[in-house]
Amino acid sequence: MVNLPPPRAPRIRTRVALTLLAAAVGLLTCTCQPRASTAARPGIRPPAVAGQFYPKDPGPLRAAVQAYLEHAVARRGGRPIALVLPHAGYPYSGQIAADGWRQVQGEDYDLVVILGTHHTVGDFGGAAVYPGTGFATPLGVMEVDTAAAAAWRAADPAVSADPAPHQGEHSIEVHVPFAQVVLPRAKLLPVVVGTEDPAICERLGRSLARVLAGRRVLLVASSDLSHYPDYDVAVASDRAVLAAIARLDPAGLHRTIAAQMGAGRAGLETCACGEGGVLVAMEAAKGLGANRGMVISCANSGDTPVGDRSRVVGYGAAELAAGDAGADTGALDRSAPAAAGAELGLEDKRQLLQLARRTLQQWFESGTVPLPRGFSPVASRNQGAFVTLLQRGQLRGCIGHMAEDLPLDQVVATMALAAAFEDPRFSPLQAGELADVEIEISALTPLERVSGPEAVVIGRDGVQIRKDGRVGVFLPQVPVEQGWDRPALMENLSLKAGLPRDAWQQGAEFYTFRSVMFRESEFR
Repeated sequence: MVNLPPPRAPRIRTRVALTLLAAAVGLLTCTCQPRASTAARPGIRPPAVAGQFYPKDPGPLRAAVQAYLEHAVARRGGRPIALVLPHAGYPYSGQIAADGWRQVQGEDYDLVVILGTHHTVGDFGGAAVYPGTGFATPLGVMEVDTAAAAAWRAADPAVSADPAPHQGEHSIEVHVPFAQVVLPRAKLLPVVVGTEDPAICERLGRSLARVLAGRRVLLVASSDLSHYPDYDVAVASDRAVLAAIARLDPAGLHRTIAAQMGAGRAGLETCACGEGGVLVAMEAAKGLGANRGMVISCANSGDTPVGDRSRVVGYGAAELAAGDAGADTGALDRSAPAAAGAELGLEDKRQLLQLARRTLQQWFESGTVPLPRGFSPVASRNQGAFVTLLQRGQLRGCIGHMAEDLPLDQVVATMALAAAFEDPRFSPLQAGELADVEIEISALTPLERVSGPEAVVIGRDGVQIRKDGRVGVFLPQVPVEQGWDRPALMENLSLKAGLPRDAWQQGAEFYTFRSVMFRESEFR
């Protein structure tokens, strides 16, 4: 267990991501200090991170959980015995967590054991069950199975009833709302695992399995994966760790993590911040009959509309169950890149527009954002784009990202937020306005430097001016819509860059690009 510094400000993340998510839910990892909680009823643990990691009010919280479940990976296996799920703020890891919870939706478990980790205290060489009678979230109180807690304490001297590790700990709390929605009749056994020692974790797992034998129980190991490498390092590390979990070999997982940490991967400070809980869950699941593992999904914070690919945290969902022995790691396979010259199809365009609208709608309803995924190779290749909001035909916001360093689907979701809340020409979009807004997307070709203004073809080319550290951009359709000739275009371009009106006439650089423009009205 390590104490990590807060993440740096990301390279692409917009101001809206920084300000809105800070106000509502947006914690990337597990390094925050818990919010002071309200006084609890005797025996009931009050929520400590509501309003930080997830919405603080019941309506938006339920809406967030349901939105993530609606877009979760469909059930692929039988009845899971254990899940391994992440525990960051919902805008970052909520969709991956929901992918796991979706696998048990409709089942009849009577007990959910959530094995969290110890962010607020040091190692304590065992496991601590919560000694009270309930865990509260904005959705209500989930009853603690005090009999199961007492039985495990009696069976294993390494298990204590200590409230201190639970005070302010978020790794259990963030999963309780999912349990309340998906398994509303189940009881809870909240456990903080205070060690990553493989021998102790093996003993804890075996004693837990003996205590739970015959119960309809779901084990949930709460752990994020890689912390703070760049995107590509995180993908490699997380794939190795998730594959090891799917092999259902606790000792092999511990070796894999040690090998990853010893490989000198830049920025990698831990491979799994809840390793102890995962080891306990794997051992207990084996004792309860699990003989196969499956990776359900994976992503990292750099995949989200509010992420930063230079410094990420990894998230994965995996299940352990009984059935045909083996490891299913198909979810780790990466799709082939788009063919050279392939163009966006009608379905690609429709789905990108739907993503832009869903991003704004989900933000207004719950303060969370969807995870862009499931798009074709063409719609998810690295490409710049602008998102434009039109209100009754009039411009209401337009922001773009021109670099070809991020997948198009992610750029669309990020720029939808920016266009709604960050365009300095307009006040932030309000929830009541969204129904009157039409969304338009312009997918961009790469920038090409041209000799000067005379090389710009009005109506065909978008244009960018650069001078004295300032930049201004117009999409191809702007001069046509405004009725500008080339001098008027250049004057307005200079003004947009914050330069004098005649700045384009000397010492400026010009770049052109083309765009594929499509809007919602084309698909109605």
